[in-house]
Amino acid sequence: MNEGRTVFAQLMDFLPKYEFDKCVQRYRGNFRSRVFAAYEQFLVMAFAQLTWRESLRDVETCLRALGPKLYHSGFRHAVPRSTLADANERRDWRIFADFGQVLIQQACSLYAGEPFALELQREVYALDSTTIDLCLSLFPWARFRQGKAGIKLHTLLRLRGAFPTVVILTPARTHDVNFLDQISFEPGCFYIMDKAYTDFDRFHRVHRSGAFFVTRARKSFRGRRRYSQPVDKSAGLIFDQTVVLVQFYALKEYPDALRRIGYRDPLSGRRFVFLTNNFSQPALTIAQLYRCRWQVELFFKWVKQHLRIKAFYGISENAVRTQIWIAISVYLLVAIIKKRLDLKPSLYGVLQILSLTLFEKTSILQALAQPNMLCNQSDNRNQQCLPGF
Repeated sequence: MNEGRTVFAQLMDFLPKYEFDKCVQRYRGNFRSRVFAAYEQFLVMAFAQLTWRESLRDVETCLRALGPKLYHSGFRHAVPRSTLADANERRDWRIFADFGQVLIQQACSLYAGEPFALELQREVYALDSTTIDLCLSLFPWARFRQGKAGIKLHTLLRLRGAFPTVVILTPARTHDVNFLDQISFEPGCFYIMDKAYTDFDRFHRVHRSGAFFVTRARKSFRGRRRYSQPVDKSAGLIFDQTVVLVQFYALKEYPDALRRIGYRDPLSGRRFVFLTNNFSQPALTIAQLYRCRWQVELFFKWVKQHLRIKAFYGISENAVRTQIWIAISVYLLVAIIKKRLDLKPSLYGVLQILSLTLFEKTSILQALAQPNMLCNQSDNRNQQCLPGF
């Protein structure tokens, strides 16, 4: 029975508390912390994310206004903003990063059977990065360009279900191609990336692992054609070639053959040239795979619009990383709940309902089991739904 328990408390029941405690113990997160434990910090920051609080003072004021409902929501007492600020500054952000990886694994198992736009037996991943801009005067540690500061969010997005499987935060000055060194490539799976990731030495590592990459060829690409396959030009295909690299260092890094596919988009008329190490799939399937890479761009846009990762409650690197990882964890938690409860509203719709009903004493299933709420494209904030959500 959920009598007397708020929606927020029921929401937090879906968290694997045992795994969270293991992450806390790994980094001694509660060492010399008598009043404000790591789990309470997570609860407060999750509350701030779900209700879109603007500042620490805003968080403190809203928690105090809830009065007796705090106890029924898992809070022992209202948290002073100075206590929350100190925890964000000092408590190791890796606690929340490791816990985010636990939630990622749960989401992977739950969304394993989700349909995909193309009929492929193997998993398809898209990788990209987005820069979160910061104020240079407040975040001098994040300087990456004259007069600018920022932190980069590298993401490997699983397209079956559209949720991240690998998330790495780096200084914004870190080049995207270094992200490839942090990924363990699964044999037989497809990894789609834009031409910013072009590095033939790293591509050959993908090839040796038994995985497949799909990327766009740069204008400076030079290759010698061995032979061409016939193509259906009515479908937009221009050519399908087997090529080898001709530049000395590129050939040394990638000595095997590559597949080069030309494609003209029937709608926009734009011409694309793709490179891949997969020779078994039809050329049109490779072109359609690259089109699916756009889902990672929608994911970044969705996260920036609906999660609190553009304005921060602290100015240290630890505070920024803590807030971003808790925001990602909240996103994954809501995605997990949506799947487990088989909810009809979109992920955005679930977040909107939660923001209004967090402290209502009703069943979470009753609160969220509303008719399907689709994102209104004419909304003033230009909301977007992720595929599958």
